[in-house]
Amino acid sequence: MGLYAEIKEDFSNAYNNDPALNSKLDFLFNYPGVWAIAWYRVASKLYNANFKSFARVIMGLTQILTNIDIHPASRIGKRVFIDHGTGVVIGETTIIEDDVLIYQGVTLGGVSLTHGKRHPTIRNGAVLGAGSKILGNIVIGEYAKIGANSVVVKDVPDNATAIGIPAHVIEKGRCKDPLMHNMLPDINKEMFEYMLKRVAVLEHILVEDNKELLEQDLELEKIYESFITAMKN
Repeated sequence: MGLYAEIKEDFSNAYNNDPALNSKLDFLFNYPGVWAIAWYRVASKLYNANFKSFARVIMGLTQILTNIDIHPASRIGKRVFIDHGTGVVIGETTIIEDDVLIYQGVTLGGVSLTHGKRHPTIRNGAVLGAGSKILGNIVIGEYAKIGANSVVVKDVPDNATAIGIPAHVIEKGRCKDPLMHNMLPDINKEMFEYMLKRVAVLEHILVEDNKELLEQDLELEKIYESFITAMKN
């Protein structure tokens, strides 16, 4: 696919899939993510043709205009959409495959100053929630979903959902609607509820010496151990 066809597909992808887009005129002022990707396509061609300084200048100016920082040496596939886009950073050795959705504030960064692959690889169809930080030479699997403001420092399997700081996989299986960020579980709330139940059971055991309550406590202990094991994996 040629450069013009790639850019045209990027614009068509946003126009066909974003319900907030009412007219083609909206592209000019309200879609910095689309413009950033379009200029990246140009800069990437120049960078690979050894016009590296010129490519960096183009992306530097693009960063000023869109507040999106994309290194021209990164590899970005087809129909990648940066929604809203403010504060997105895509590092030099990042690989983004096709049909990836990136929200504002996402960082695809490195954790090493050594040369070579030091940024993430994002597989087909992944969704990166607003403010998420994906750091290092790790892989985000196909159709994986990263919760908003999560910090990911290890691989996420295909069709999995990861949340938290540091992020943990809390669900496996492809989401029916990857845009429903409001449906992510609240790990802190679940842990707090567990602690309240555990304290209540222990208090009753101390007062009543009840065998049934002791069995409830043992059951809660099994739940806690399973939770800790899941968080470590």
